[in-house]
Amino acid sequence: MTPPDDTPQRSAPAPRPEADLARVRTVPVGGRPNKVLAEQFAAPPPADPAARGFGAFLGSLPRILQAEAFLQVVDAVAAAARGGRAVVWMLGGHVVKTGLAPVFIDLMRRGAATHLASNGSAAIHDYEMARWGGTSEDVEAGLRDGSFGMADETGADMNRAFRRGMEAGWGMGEALARDLDARTDLAFPELSLLLQSHRLGVQYTIHPALGAEIIHQHPLADGAAIGDTGHRDFRRLAGALPGLDSGGVVLNVGSAVVMPEVFLKALTVARNLGGGRPGEFVTCDLDMLRHYRPRVNVVERPTRSGGGRGFQITGHHEIMVPLLAWAIAEKLDSR
Repeated sequence: MTPPDDTPQRSAPAPRPEADLARVRTVPVGGRPNKVLAEQFAAPPPADPAARGFGAFLGSLPRILQAEAFLQVVDAVAAAARGGRAVVWMLGGHVVKTGLAPVFIDLMRRGAATHLASNGSAAIHDYEMARWGGTSEDVEAGLRDGSFGMADETGADMNRAFRRGMEAGWGMGEALARDLDARTDLAFPELSLLLQSHRLGVQYTIHPALGAEIIHQHPLADGAAIGDTGHRDFRRLAGALPGLDSGGVVLNVGSAVVMPEVFLKALTVARNLGGGRPGEFVTCDLDMLRHYRPRVNVVERPTRSGGGRGFQITGHHEIMVPLLAWAIAEKLDSR
């Protein structure tokens, strides 16, 4: 005998509502605004090799997204250089370690870099390259036995320069540049941003973070001298920022924390003393990764509060900085 089926009987599901596409309203394509137009598309390399110059390459880029942002930054730097406005480059140590000093030296000569500002690591790498032709040690190997950052001459000579700078009333960048300029045994003086900026009359300010740089662990480290010369350079950076007003450019290249924070404070000092100016300038963060502080402290807050435009372009320094510098040179030479 078959047992009774106690399974509850379900009623048929109610029909699910569906949108009636026959009733939707359409619009003509000709009346729709488009973000991308045919004239913005890239161009391939010309068939004629003689026509494949760098200017042709720039003209071939698509006028879309980061390519368009890149070209706008180039235009802004060139316009600032032609108009006598400040072009401030803020640098991290990786920029020096990737061999880009000759590019920045050329930008200074062209008037497309009127002020260099860096964290302490960039200055250390630059100083070592000028003195001995090499820099950037194996951190992990030296950390094992406590020898990391313990190069005697680097720490001793740089700290002595800071002491002389404090006594003479120089900034940290000026103190190191004068130290290099007085030496006759430099291995590669032509590769030093500190030295060449000094000789070209372009100010280079250094913005140390106590305890973050190898020269602070040297026996000759003098906190008073580091603080005095470093703070003078902060005041000098703030004193240079009024030159950004109405068309200047600030570029942060490879500093994720120190320079964006220093710039924000220097800018508020300049605006406090300048009745809310400088304003209406262009900012750009150029780094391998996108970080919080460069985005908000360089790209967004300064331009939203004082007008202007901010850009954030991502790419490896050893590729993007030469590309940007060549494009600026091409723009300046084409007038």
